[in-house]
Amino acid sequence: MLRLSLASLWNRRVTAALTVFAIALSVAMLLGVEKLRRDARESFANTISGTDLIVGARSGSVQLLLYSVFRIGDATNNVSMQSFEAISALPGVAWSVPLSLGDSHRGFRVLGTSVEYFERYRYAGQQRLRLAQGQVFADVFDTVLGAEVAERLGYSLGDSIVVTHGVSDVSLMAHEDKPFRVAGILERTGTPVDRTVHVSLEGIEAMHVDWHAGAPVPGHRTSADAVRAMQLRPKSVTAFLLGLDSKLAIFRVQRAINEYRSEPLLAIIPGVALQELWDLMAIAENALFIISVLVVVTGLCGMLTVILASLEARRREMAVLRSLGARPGYVFALFMSEAGLLTALGAALGLALLYVMSLMLQPLLLARFGLQIPLGAPLASDLLMLAGVVVAGIVVGTIPALRAYRLSLADGLVMRI
Repeated sequence: MLRLSLASLWNRRVTAALTVFAIALSVAMLLGVEKLRRDARESFANTISGTDLIVGARSGSVQLLLYSVFRIGDATNNVSMQSFEAISALPGVAWSVPLSLGDSHRGFRVLGTSVEYFERYRYAGQQRLRLAQGQVFADVFDTVLGAEVAERLGYSLGDSIVVTHGVSDVSLMAHEDKPFRVAGILERTGTPVDRTVHVSLEGIEAMHVDWHAGAPVPGHRTSADAVRAMQLRPKSVTAFLLGLDSKLAIFRVQRAINEYRSEPLLAIIPGVALQELWDLMAIAENALFIISVLVVVTGLCGMLTVILASLEARRREMAVLRSLGARPGYVFALFMSEAGLLTALGAALGLALLYVMSLMLQPLLLARFGLQIPLGAPLASDLLMLAGVVVAGIVVGTIPALRAYRLSLADGLVMRI
């Protein structure tokens, strides 16, 4: 029967190929949406680990997480250096890492921080940041580039870069008189760190010594050498990371920060804020999944239409089979097997298309959105969905199979003019 089904499909190879391709596209979309959802969650979850609290100006917990960790969006306000130092000295706080945002370089965010950032920041299960080349800040105007920044812009150690004010790709406000020197390049992490230009807090302050209210003061220029001789002390930071002596102290320290009287602050637990983000995106995720399922249903309906349309032309074929001794059940099983073959071929091709598209889109997703899309073997859930599609195709195939089953021998032998 299988050979007969294959021969029948080969005889109608053009329509069969189009049907298989339509099913393959729908299956690729179904699996792609699920893979993107799963890998996006994993990629976001791997971005930061080992940090107990993130502190910033009072806003929303998701907003604070997005701009401090993922470099998405902007802060509503800064945190004064006095508050940063006071909270860093709270009982139970083991370490603190300041973060200063607001500048960029050719579309990449600039992060002002301390040397401790490279020692304390962890990602993907307590992995630490490692330098591929060079060293961390040895001078006020030293910068450490993420792997993606260095690769896409073609920078190497010793190159000079100019930081611009603001976070847009194009800025008219550039700190051209105070260029930075590339002192180090980090190894790739698959996180927003790869797309970040790291400078010291003193470097952030040095760029703005002759600026006021977000613009340079006319007629007042301070040279880089003169800035190096100054005692640079930042007045504020955008946010900061906290590590505690014990996990048991998290809620106590969080409450103390949220009730801080000197200025309105917000302390969030990264994992809890990330779950809030997924809760906000759940509706969009479910909508995409439903759309993908409907696309698969559309593909199966297309297969049903093709088989039903060919049924009229194949009545003589069915009659010949019946005249040669084929029972009605054999005709029924033949149509079922054809539907199963079309769906199985479409599912297999869809899986192959998914891997091809993942391979093509992987660099783009990593560069633009920081999403790491691994190319591993399909998971059990993927295989279960593929099996579901094949079963659904066989079930759909019962409709033309029942019609073929009911055809009479006489109906197939009668010539129609």
